[in-house]
Amino acid sequence: MSKIKIIISGGGTGGHIFPALAIANAIEKYHNNVEFLFVGAKDRMEMQKIPAEGYKIKGLWISGLQRKFDLRNFLFPIKVLASLYKAKKIVNDFKPDLAIGTGGYASAPLIYMAAKQSIPTLIQEQNSYPGITNRILSKYVNCICVAYDRMERFFPSKKMIFSGNPIRSNILSFDKVRKESNNLFKIDNSNETVLILGGSLGAFSINNAIASNLKELKNRKVNIIWQTGSSYYEKAIMLVKDYNIKNVHVFSFIKEMDKAYSLSDIIVSRAGAMAIAELCYVSKPVILVPSPNVAENHQYKNAQSLVNKKAALIVEDLESNRKLVRVIIDLLKNKDLRYSLAKNINKLYVENAADKIASIALKLIK
Repeated sequence: MSKIKIIISGGGTGGHIFPALAIANAIEKYHNNVEFLFVGAKDRMEMQKIPAEGYKIKGLWISGLQRKFDLRNFLFPIKVLASLYKAKKIVNDFKPDLAIGTGGYASAPLIYMAAKQSIPTLIQEQNSYPGITNRILSKYVNCICVAYDRMERFFPSKKMIFSGNPIRSNILSFDKVRKESNNLFKIDNSNETVLILGGSLGAFSINNAIASNLKELKNRKVNIIWQTGSSYYEKAIMLVKDYNIKNVHVFSFIKEMDKAYSLSDIIVSRAGAMAIAELCYVSKPVILVPSPNVAENHQYKNAQSLVNKKAALIVEDLESNRKLVRVIIDLLKNKDLRYSLAKNINKLYVENAADKIASIALKLIK
């Protein structure tokens, strides 16, 4: 096959980075001679996560506007101009056959500059309520891959293709790694396991709810795998040590999520689109704690759509300190409800999303 060159831009959170990686992996299955270049925002997590997966990445000096008054907002126009200039240089130097955006601030200047130079462009929108970056880019790109119905409210319908959300390739084999998972997490196999996730950056309300109820969890025959995010990690480690708790295992970030999923009997998670896509595939009983700090409260809407289909339980963020651990304990006791939740969430999984997007992307090149 002749060599093709593809730029993929997106980042800021795992919700933009993981689909970018999943799409790249899928494209490599269809075309064995691809050179990828990722473009992200300087000082954001993609600058570490992407090289760790073996891909090259360049960073732009870009960030979003702060919601409240902040002196950093005065730098925003300068950052936009600087990023547009660098994005144009990256496109000119790399000469891509295709540019793909998965959301996040860095994808705006890169995809815009690629589209202006008549390079085929595709964006992938994970959420039911799109971010401002993709809403702006939708006017310029060739194709928009979406994961929810009724997205014509935001995007030109003639450009849209329903693809679902791509999940990380290693998650697809999560149920085959349980033995290796035991070695990694070193938990008591005679007890059930609850996986606590607050997203790739951590979630204060979830972390605080677990921390405030550690004594209650200590007295239960249950394993807790607790991903805290970097900001809460030291505090969580100190609390577990002070209380001399053996059944709570703390991690700043869990890279091998397939192994964590394989051990889990119940999962507590935020309600981001990519998290929900993975949870639908994994098909375990889920308690969702939607983040209130997102545009148009879309995480709550995501969570409520699952609750309406009896596919998940919901604990609102403001009530998490009081209710979350109680809901976990009640669900541990209710095997019939756990079976029903797992069965219903599995029905919502959209198969082969990454492969669909890869196929669409390669057709744009042709």
